[in-house]
Amino acid sequence: MKKTAKAIYIILMLLCIFPFDKLGMKTYVTPAVALFLGLMFAFVFECPYPKFNKKTSKYLLQASVVGLGFGMNVTESLKSGSEGMAFTVASVIGVMIIGVLIGWWMHINRKTTYLISSGTAICGGSAIAAVGPVLRASEHEMAVSLGVIFILNAIALFIFPPIGHFFDMSQAQFGTWAAIAIHDTSSVVGAGEAYGPEALRLATLIKLTRALWIIPLALVTMAIFRDKTAKVSIPWFIFLFILAMIANTYCGIPVAVSQWLEWLAKKGLVLTLFLIGASLSLKTIKAVGAKPLLLAIALWIVIGVSSFLVVRATIV
Repeated sequence: MKKTAKAIYIILMLLCIFPFDKLGMKTYVTPAVALFLGLMFAFVFECPYPKFNKKTSKYLLQASVVGLGFGMNVTESLKSGSEGMAFTVASVIGVMIIGVLIGWWMHINRKTTYLISSGTAICGGSAIAAVGPVLRASEHEMAVSLGVIFILNAIALFIFPPIGHFFDMSQAQFGTWAAIAIHDTSSVVGAGEAYGPEALRLATLIKLTRALWIIPLALVTMAIFRDKTAKVSIPWFIFLFILAMIANTYCGIPVAVSQWLEWLAKKGLVLTLFLIGASLSLKTIKAVGAKPLLLAIALWIVIGVSSFLVVRATIV
């Protein structure tokens, strides 16, 4: 069984990277399909390389995000993303406050509530991974919080693009909405790519700007939980993404090179989503529990609906 799992795991990884022939045309696996393949694998088999899966998905996502920066122009991106960034401030603070209040009302563990609220407000698993050590959260609290966020994150990649098309959202509207309402950077970028190039550019930019809130949130967390000895995990890859945009805009990188780097980043993202899906097992889902899942869903509805209404009203 283990040998079969290893073989299928490797085959699916290769399928996410290399093209296959469909009616005489080269076709690549899309981000949503890659995540689906990972989920199906996780539900049938136990991941044969859990440590490799975890580390590779983390660093490959970061490298892919940096690579996407080579396809963006600083001036155009900042101009088109300014409206979404303004709403980011209010939404981050609002979700944190609402999450803590709902968690208190539902009698959910204080640290679990705080972690789920952080993941919903900022950038999913990255925010939880950064804040967890500051909270001195237990392995169970971390596992439950990450499990809840990953479940909703997987769902988001499948349902957001169809919702955007149903309401005839522009690419600017969808990119902004996805960046605010979807938890993890991986699914934000995947949903943006599925919707269109402008949606991808905006979704990536706004989500990474939102992720910078990890730093002030960790500092506030230190003050609230009275632990000044804890280390803050700074998302350095975001600054590399900014440098990539600057290099692409001002350093005269040949178009062919920047396009190749962007293409490579998108392929890396597809593989990342497969690895993330392969790590979300039925055991993880069962360990979550009803109350934390209900808290996460409630917060997701709040941020999803409110951001949808604001985006529709303010962005063309």
